[in-house]
Amino acid sequence: MCHGELHLKSLQFPESGVLIFQEDLRLIANNQEKMPSASCDTLLDDIEDIVSQEDSKPQDRHFARKHVVPKVRRRNTQKYLQDENSPPSDSTIPGIQKIWIRTWGCSHNNSDGEYMAGQLAAYGYKITENASEADLWLLNSCTVKNPAEDHFRNSIKKAQEENKKIVLAGCVPQAQPRQDYLKGLSIIGVQQIDRVVEVVEETIKGHSVRLLGQKKDNGKRLGGARLDLPKIRKNPLIEIISINTGCLNACTYCKTKHARGNLASYPVDELVDRAKQSFQEGVCEIWLTSEDTGAYGRDIGTSLPALLWKLVEVIPEGAMLRLGMTNPPYILEHLEEMAKILNHPRVYAFLHIPVQSASDTVLMEMKREYCVADFKRVVDFLKDKVPGITIATDIICGFPGETDQDFQETVKLVEEYKFPSLFINQFYPRPGTPAAKMEQVPAQVKKQRTKDLSQVFHSYNPYDHKIGERQKVLVTEESFDSKFYVAHNRFYEQVLVPKNPTFMGKMVEVNVYESGKHFMKGQPVSDAKVYAPSISKPLAKGEISGLTEEFRNRLGNHLNSVSHTLGATQQDSASSRMALQLQRLHQDCTLRMSVVLALFAFLFAFLIKVCN
Repeated sequence: MCHGELHLKSLQFPESGVLIFQEDLRLIANNQEKMPSASCDTLLDDIEDIVSQEDSKPQDRHFARKHVVPKVRRRNTQKYLQDENSPPSDSTIPGIQKIWIRTWGCSHNNSDGEYMAGQLAAYGYKITENASEADLWLLNSCTVKNPAEDHFRNSIKKAQEENKKIVLAGCVPQAQPRQDYLKGLSIIGVQQIDRVVEVVEETIKGHSVRLLGQKKDNGKRLGGARLDLPKIRKNPLIEIISINTGCLNACTYCKTKHARGNLASYPVDELVDRAKQSFQEGVCEIWLTSEDTGAYGRDIGTSLPALLWKLVEVIPEGAMLRLGMTNPPYILEHLEEMAKILNHPRVYAFLHIPVQSASDTVLMEMKREYCVADFKRVVDFLKDKVPGITIATDIICGFPGETDQDFQETVKLVEEYKFPSLFINQFYPRPGTPAAKMEQVPAQVKKQRTKDLSQVFHSYNPYDHKIGERQKVLVTEESFDSKFYVAHNRFYEQVLVPKNPTFMGKMVEVNVYESGKHFMKGQPVSDAKVYAPSISKPLAKGEISGLTEEFRNRLGNHLNSVSHTLGATQQDSASSRMALQLQRLHQDCTLRMSVVLALFAFLFAFLIKVCN
């Protein structure tokens, strides 16, 4: 290779220009006298042999430099600023990810889900309804029946297939945290939902965390997490308040007991404060919920009627209260007081009392602690003292040992009372329960009994006699088909009304003109008054409720920590970019200096040749 070739190749590969040019200069300096006789395939007689006539001369290049206009590279300022302020897409900084929450089961579980969503949103996480775009799935489970757990298990599998971070909540992992399909996954216990942010943060960092302990005060079990935590209500007009957790029963089929445990009630004043706060945030309907509302207060020296009388004092005009499920044993001693409360104009005349079976033999095997006569006494008394009251009930078909005669007794009970709201459930043996070890009714028999009882239920229409009535209804939501607004009358019966935005969250008077199995349709009367609850404007959908001063302080500390971490990351990123730019600038200057020195070396060699 001749020196001319070496120079030309050096100019073709500027990435390695510094080293190659240094080598060029050493070769040139060592062979200044020998250059004309350098070994090449063709002897170079003149410098023009490597600089052709078509190539620009040094003076031409110097002249042309005066007319060079540098091309300005336009930067996408908006995109640049966004990149500067946003963390990398694979960042593990907590508090910036999107979270999808799915809840199965009862009102209590839904309330827990709302609390977890509120805390996460308050800490900066974005709660999304799009599962595919979420970084983490929070799955809040129900353990009552096999199908609910099957859906839960399938959701876990899907999340793993899509490489989502996963946090599990609810009764399934609380009751059986050692199941194989839960291994290696983070779990938040039913009484630890106030620590959901910690669990999510650690999960995002790649850790597996499990918090399954019980809330206690001086050794006494508490109702659960605090009621004044932030929450995002699924429906901004409806507040779900859990008045207690757990129960006093030991039903042989129930898995929920394994998760929620024994009865633990919230103090009356805390529940009243929560109701007040809800009304201040525009709520017009409160649902009281628990595993057994009738047992409320037995562990803290009070009772359900005592709580309800305190609550009705703070319910504003135009708002309503709905009482949740109560088992027969614990409502029997309060029947007189309960009748008075259910007659209150701001309390729905509605009560959910599960009977489960009309056979005393089956009830004994279930360990329900009452007989059919007790259930009938409760229903008959309330129907007499609270005219028009809606009694909802539950029935299990195919419990172990249930005979055809037992089942026929249940059918007769439904035919006698014609319950307008009836929840029919095929029996599913839940792992770890006494009923799972009993001799099972054949699956086909269970299915047939469920079908037969459903046919009895659909054989009557409970609302036909109400056509033509004028009713006052509270509008709270939109129907599933989006064609109507859903309202409820005094007896918590569903009434569909026209979609007039001025009705939402208010009471209106309607004429009932049509009825179905589960609903009535009402047309607002021409002289109808719209009763607006004397409460504040409702929160927007997705808005966080209950940001107390204490929580704001905790939130501020957390966000400062996240901001510091994020700022440090961005500062490090900016420093790295600046260092890279300086390195490139240094390399560029060195390359240019090498080119200049190489040209001088050419000229120097050319002059020596001419002089010789």
